[in-house]
Amino acid sequence: MTESKHALHELSQKLPKEKLLQAKKFGFSDIQLAHIFGVSQHEIRALREMNGIKPVYKTVDTCAAEFDAQTPYHYSTYAEENESKPSKKKKVVILGGGPNRIGQGIEFDYCCVQAVFAFREAGYETIMINCNPETVSTDYDIADKLYFEPLTYEDTMNILELEKPDGIVVSFGGQTPLRLSTALEEAGIHILGTSSEGIDLAEDRKKFGALLDKLNIPHPDYGTATTLDEAMKIAKRIGYPVLVRPSYVLGGRAMQIIYNDESLENYVKQALNVSDEYPLLIDRFLEHAKEFDVDALSDGKDCVVAGIMEHIEAAGIHSGDSTSILPPISVASSVIKTMKKYTRQLAKALKVVGLMNVQFAVQGKTVYVLEVNPRASRTVPFVCKATGMPLVKVACRLMLGEKISKLKVAYNLKDCDDLKLKHITIKEPVFPFAKFLKSGVYLGPEMRSTGEVMSFATTFGEAFAKAALAAGSKLPTSGTVFVSVNDGDKNERTVKIMKRFYDMGFDLIGTSGTAKFLQEHGVECKPVFKVGEGRPNIFDVIMLGKVQFVINTPLGEKSRFDEQSIGTASVLSGVSWVTTIEGAEAAVAGIEQLRKSDFGVKSLQAYLNYKPKKRK
Repeated sequence: MTESKHALHELSQKLPKEKLLQAKKFGFSDIQLAHIFGVSQHEIRALREMNGIKPVYKTVDTCAAEFDAQTPYHYSTYAEENESKPSKKKKVVILGGGPNRIGQGIEFDYCCVQAVFAFREAGYETIMINCNPETVSTDYDIADKLYFEPLTYEDTMNILELEKPDGIVVSFGGQTPLRLSTALEEAGIHILGTSSEGIDLAEDRKKFGALLDKLNIPHPDYGTATTLDEAMKIAKRIGYPVLVRPSYVLGGRAMQIIYNDESLENYVKQALNVSDEYPLLIDRFLEHAKEFDVDALSDGKDCVVAGIMEHIEAAGIHSGDSTSILPPISVASSVIKTMKKYTRQLAKALKVVGLMNVQFAVQGKTVYVLEVNPRASRTVPFVCKATGMPLVKVACRLMLGEKISKLKVAYNLKDCDDLKLKHITIKEPVFPFAKFLKSGVYLGPEMRSTGEVMSFATTFGEAFAKAALAAGSKLPTSGTVFVSVNDGDKNERTVKIMKRFYDMGFDLIGTSGTAKFLQEHGVECKPVFKVGEGRPNIFDVIMLGKVQFVINTPLGEKSRFDEQSIGTASVLSGVSWVTTIEGAEAAVAGIEQLRKSDFGVKSLQAYLNYKPKKRK
């Protein structure tokens, strides 16, 4: 204690009260000052508190001084008068998702707004902290009180010390607020829902790997590295290809699939902030695996598996970029049963209270756990609308101490496969490739989408056709299909898909290897040059408008690089394309449905058989 006082005294000599106040007025954060003076942000905070330097909060004047503004909308500044007057009511603070950017799903805003409604219904004053003007959660008439502030430890703690809430929610805003959980709990803040210990257990790769081993749950082999030598040893041990990523990433940022030593060396050299605190995570990449997303509710013991989503794209594509089907349509009941079992085991082990998301990969008959997020995922709005279950409202009730057993009847809580849904729903991402051609158009572990659409139908084909249309990718009903598949996809499944196209009257063209394979299996397909083999090549043919649909399934580093030209040509020409055989199979089903009949439109309530309560 004496040492800390001594350190604080020394810091005050370097940064006297007047200079500190001036720095804060100029907009220097605690963490910036800590970096300048070589101390921790907690020491800067302690120095501010010792000198009585705290921000005040001003009300946004939404009436431009013409009338007295009554809006509960505040921002911080270092001045004299504080216009934010804390009430003595029971209150909950909800942390939003922060600035809207690629990798930070706007779907989290849905969760935050629904949480406001749920806590208010439970008798709490709701306080929102968020700094994104494009969200509904920052509308002045949503929460009882809104602080338009950055989601940092400093800014959040300043508000919490003023408001003194009964609890704070970090699990509805995605990864951004989740990062603050440990520091906030260490500062004595009561976190509603899953504890920071449970969150850290799921986020820390070593701890989580040990937990999966303890529970005897399969997972891809992995390792953590802080140097190039360590990374090379891990890659050699688990084998290429590997998925490499920094720890605690947002939206899969900087994730990459690596196929050889040279690429790994280049990645490590370019990686920023690799250290003991922020190591590189290296996982065995499962090629030819099917991926699933599972959303669940838990009260720490009991668990409801609310939604199981089957990805059309193969494992390795970021879940935010994957086309998802609910309920799953091409998976064995034994796999569903295994995923539900693992989800319940993990919910109990992590002591999850509220929402959680689990990502699975199925390769052969083995179900692997890829990761667990003890928070609301970007798929929650989709699952809520697909199943009719108010997951966010239930999660809030669970955070306040209620049990699933009590809430099951009131909210019709059932495992998704027990709901016996009579419709199929699809979540389709929307991409900005037409505006960012040089960024490349093929998907990977780093999130690229900037939005999503949702479709309902009674058949898969109709649902997929609707989703494609809504996402701006109109499926053709006639014309020419270009196909180029990797050696692993040269199988009976591909032959059947291409025969379905041919039987509908489509002309087929393909790269030499694919065309030869299809011809050998009785499907007429004309060969066309790859880029670099001669002219006219496939890029030329697409750009001339002679192709209406593209099927291209690259595999491996070289092919992924080579195929960028095909994707670029498709974007420039407005041609729809898919990069997996699963996507091709979905597309042909959608096209068959479009050729049969026009699809109709029904309301969400009609699909869910919703019956409004009669007014008295």
